Amino acid sequence: MIPIPLDERSVEDKRQTMELIWEDLYRNESSVPSPAWHGEVLHERDTALKTGETELEDWELAKQRILGEMERA
Repeated sequence: MIPIPLDERSVEDKRQTMELIWEDLYRNESSVPSPAWHGEVLHERDTALKTGETELEDWELAKQRILGEMERA
């Protein structure tokens, strides 16, 4: 494990570090296995779509809805 003095880092520095880590994981995604539960959740969601239990929502509208909920909280 690499010790990182997080309490000495700014929020912006932490955010940029997380972005670098995510970008690296994305570039090497084939070496990052998905956990079993992830496949189960995808299967459940696909079934819910096919049976009409749920429906898709436009991403831009979903973001607006989520931001509105956050503002009201």
